[in-house]
Amino acid sequence: MLAPAASEPELARLLASHRAAGRRVVCTNGCFDVLHRGHVAYLEQARRLGDVLVVGVNDDASVRRLKGPGRPVNPAEDRAAVLAALACVNHVAIFGGNTAAELVEFVRPDVYVKGADYAARALPEAAVVARYGGEVRLLELVPNRSTSAIIERIRAV
Repeated sequence: MLAPAASEPELARLLASHRAAGRRVVCTNGCFDVLHRGHVAYLEQARRLGDVLVVGVNDDASVRRLKGPGRPVNPAEDRAAVLAALACVNHVAIFGGNTAAELVEFVRPDVYVKGADYAARALPEAAVVARYGGEVRLLELVPNRSTSAIIERIRAV
């Protein structure tokens, strides 16, 4: 049984196998701290764009840099395990850094996906995807669903 998050060599081997079988690889990334309905809907949409979904999860240090003190609520290993348990997710990789550009360069997905709250030109990963001829897709989000809002509601109680 694979660990919830694949190591770099393990992920490279799995991706090579998928590509050899002609499977279309989709990749997305995020903090996924306190997984909610919006995340699940987004990941299911992403998976429908191909045959294999690889989800990059920010490590704890990058979540703190991006989201501020008190975050993440859940450690990266736990976030990866929850994501790996979803039927629509095939592989999970934990990455550092404020962007997923290195992960995207490594995975080289046929389709790189982010939420529609991002503009394609503002995504550092978009330049990586363009270099090798992949596609960037922005997906609509479930309205009024966010981890930050959930955390605020909990803290208010």
